[in-house]
Amino acid sequence: MRPPPPVTVAFCPQSPLLLTAVAGAPSYALSVLRAAVSTAVQTVLEHQPEVVVVVGEGADGLRFGPGDAGDLRGFGIDLEVPFAGRVRPGGHRVPLPHLVAAWLLDRAGHTGGRLGVGPADLAAALADLPGAVGVLAMGDGSARRTEKAPGAFDAAAGPFDAAVAAALRTGDTTALAALDPAAARRLLAAGTPVWRAVGAALTGRVVTAELHHDDAPFGVGYPVATWQAR
Repeated sequence: MRPPPPVTVAFCPQSPLLLTAVAGAPSYALSVLRAAVSTAVQTVLEHQPEVVVVVGEGADGLRFGPGDAGDLRGFGIDLEVPFAGRVRPGGHRVPLPHLVAAWLLDRAGHTGGRLGVGPADLAAALADLPGAVGVLAMGDGSARRTEKAPGAFDAAAGPFDAAVAAALRTGDTTALAALDPAAARRLLAAGTPVWRAVGAALTGRVVTAELHHDDAPFGVGYPVATWQAR
């Protein structure tokens, strides 16, 4: 039996603050976060994937590709971001995680193939692709890390995010796949379905991991990491 193709994963926040059009002039904390995300995305692209799979919430069984697009009008900004190639009439509207990922890939100069999926479709998408694959796994940690966070402060938020960071740092697919979805919902940890899907899809692989960022500068956990799975 042939071994599965290599997979390189960048775990990135889905926050629109990564886009300069949303955040404007960055703070020091935001500059550090953006630098970490840029490093993670570049790591994926350096492995020359045939396709970059973007996995994020909100896909609802759809697969996004050329002609699809999203926009930032919900944030009061009249900006449309194509997911891949030119926007076509009747194309799907992509949710925020896929929009942010498309912007990151554009900024990194990626012009190759892109496929957008939801967590439930990640394993099937990886199985369908024969060559080297890159994955952008888009998701935030708990939004209850501080008193000024979007959600009310919860003392369990820090330990939950710390467990995520530990799994990302060590390449622990089992721990990532086993994250508690009920706790994640209570703690507003939006990335959990994506992280669980990546962990499950790569279980049994040998993973080389690096954690690039683990902080909550705006009361929301923003882990950034890269995995190389073979």
